Formats: sequence, structure tokens, C-alpha cells
Amino acid sequence: ARVVFLVYLLHLGRDYARDRLRAVFAKNKLVQDPEQIKALIARGKYVARELEALYYLRKYRAMKKRYYEE
Repeated sequence: ARVVFLVYLLHLGRDYARDRLRAVFAKNKLVQDPEQIKALIARGKYVARELEALYYLRKYRAMKKRYYEE
């Protein structure tokens, strides 16, 4: 749910995020190895942090553009 919200904040759309997430989960649904599952979870957390960083970068650039001349 958090990733869907982050993608929504980046204006890519809720449907886009939901479809991409479903595809990723469907691709990895047969994974049984606990180590591989942990690696996939870690990758998902990394992607969520990257999306959050993109959101804050976009927000910062908008604020900078508003208040500072270049």
C-alpha cells in the first residue's frame, strides 16, 4: 500500500502502480527459498525508499524554483 501511495504522489497513477506491483508479485509467486524471499523483501523496501527520495527531490526542486532565482 505504501508503494502505491508513493507512486501516486509522483503522479504516475494508482492504476499504473497497482498493475506494476501485481506483475512483480505474480512473477515471484513461486519463490520458496527463505533467503531469496528476504532478498526480494529488501529490494522492495529499497524501491520504496527510492520512490520516497524522488518525491522529496521533486518537492525540494519545486520549493527552490518558487523562492530562488537561478
